[in-house]
Amino acid sequence: MTGRLQLLKYDSDGDGRPDVWTYLDDGRIVRSESATNHDGKVDRWDYYDAAQRATRIGLSTRHDGVQDRSLILDASGIVTRAETTPHGDGRVTRVEYFENGVVVRAEEDTDGDGRIDKWEAYDGPRLAMVSFDTRHKGVADRRLVYEAGGAVRVEIDARGDGRFGPISPARVANNHPIQ
Repeated sequence: MTGRLQLLKYDSDGDGRPDVWTYLDDGRIVRSESATNHDGKVDRWDYYDAAQRATRIGLSTRHDGVQDRSLILDASGIVTRAETTPHGDGRVTRVEYFENGVVVRAEEDTDGDGRIDKWEAYDGPRLAMVSFDTRHKGVADRRLVYEAGGAVRVEIDARGDGRFGPISPARVANNHPIQ
């Protein structure tokens, strides 16, 4: 026993049960866990660096006590990245990148093979483009372009050279394979 405080428990809602647990190392906060909806299961984790700045916030979006989303913070506490682990296994399948508090792009492994196969680009709060790697080559070969007025354009990189061209509306409407 070191005689040092290692854990603080707090009852934030006054119901007689702790719902915030703060872990310390040599007097510094390392991590704080909270049951924010007061069901007894932790659904928020705050992680701190040696300078006592919050560096990451973990969340249980399903409120099952399993961390499935992490918000990565810069030195001023602003979210720069969000990582999603939907199966609670620690494997990140989606990463969203933020600038000035707004998501600007995202990458996702939609089929669980460990490789990014979907990319999203945003123009302010508006989704501007979604690109897909349907050939499993690590680069986009299909994309949907969303115009500011609401129109959607489907494009394809038929030769695999990074040049996208439109697909005719008739081909899409007649349910022809996009090749």
